[in-house]
Amino acid sequence: MNTQQTEQPCACEHWVEKLDDGTPVLIRPLREEDHDRDRHFLRSITSEARRFRFIAGISSGLPSLDPQRMPVDYHQRMAYVALAHVDGCLQQIGVSRYAGISGSPCCECAVAVREDWQRRGLGKRLLLHLIEAARRNGYEWMMSRDLANNYAMHRLTKAQGFTSRYLGGDVSEILHELDLRA
Repeated sequence: MNTQQTEQPCACEHWVEKLDDGTPVLIRPLREEDHDRDRHFLRSITSEARRFRFIAGISSGLPSLDPQRMPVDYHQRMAYVALAHVDGCLQQIGVSRYAGISGSPCCECAVAVREDWQRRGLGKRLLLHLIEAARRNGYEWMMSRDLANNYAMHRLTKAQGFTSRYLGGDVSEILHELDLRA
């Protein structure tokens, strides 16, 4: 189990980043006051995106990345939200999370981006912040267990240096792994 204690992110930790099309977004750690917005975001994405997002929590004994059952503690469980002004309102357009696997130097991750914000580099930026937080918190490996037809996650993880393999003889799920010690 990862017991290394590091400093928690400052409440003011945040980044304003430009997406590939130049659109600015705010990325910051998920806060307690974000939970209603996060639930609304997860209800607003397509059922296929929700199925891709929660496959690990559904199919295995890995930690659940369901926000209802995963309070963020900034060490064992971390989440970042992406926010943008849409029609004059600040809206959540993406989220990335990891959860530590009990008794292991590994954490499991997931990324979700609203469909109309995909293919602009937001998933990459969310994942990079998540990788950095996992390293800062002493994790050695990050993994994502996904459906094999989740091509977006496959492209995203491959671009960040994850290796991928099918689980046993089952070609319906794929495991992406990243060595965080490198």
